[in-house]
Amino acid sequence: MHPSSTEREIKAFFAGRPEAAAVFDVLRLIIDELGPATIRVSKSQVAFSRSTRTFAWAWTPGHWLRGTHAPLVLSIAFDHEVASPRWKEVVQPSPGRWMHHLEIWSRDDLDDEVRGWLRDAVAATD
Repeated sequence: MHPSSTEREIKAFFAGRPEAAAVFDVLRLIIDELGPATIRVSKSQVAFSRSTRTFAWAWTPGHWLRGTHAPLVLSIAFDHEVASPRWKEVVQPSPGRWMHHLEIWSRDDLDDEVRGWLRDAVAATD
């Protein structure tokens, strides 16, 4: 079986970043468990959508930043601010849209709390 174009794009996106790729694989499994999602790969990120709404993005800060950083950042969209000391940054780019950025240092960071946030973000697309 030949890999799909999306699979080839994901592989190219994470080329040279095996730690980020390993964490992304776990993130993708979690999202797959929540139901079907469309994946779009761009130069800067991998986006997950349902219906016409994107609910999560994964990106590699090492592609853009120098110094020490997490292998992967997970950004999740909500219609309200979700309080947690785990967020690296929370911004409101527009009314009713809150972006929450979480550094993912290892697979262990993708715990039940993160699964719950992703479940809530997916539910908001229905």
